[in-house]
Amino acid sequence: MATVDAQRKWRDKNRFVKHQLNVMARRQIHRYLEDIAGDFGLRGKGEAVTFASFLTRALMLRGDNDDAIRQMLEDCADSYRRDRDIYSA
Repeated sequence: MATVDAQRKWRDKNRFVKHQLNVMARRQIHRYLEDIAGDFGLRGKGEAVTFASFLTRALMLRGDNDDAIRQMLEDCADSYRRDRDIYSA
């Protein structure tokens, strides 16, 4: 069992975490997440998932007013759906 100080330190560090997210994905996806974390100065794969979600949402909002961005998102979604088995766990 962890000491009281260790538990307090963990709680302070993770106070904004509301839910745990376990990413079940192929090794390739985990490598992508590591690359994203490294390229954007993030604190690991969990934060890379959050960033990817944030980025996707931001592009969706921009796509509301920009046809090129909207088309890029549609192309990415079509490509993912076509090759879904490659990316799924």
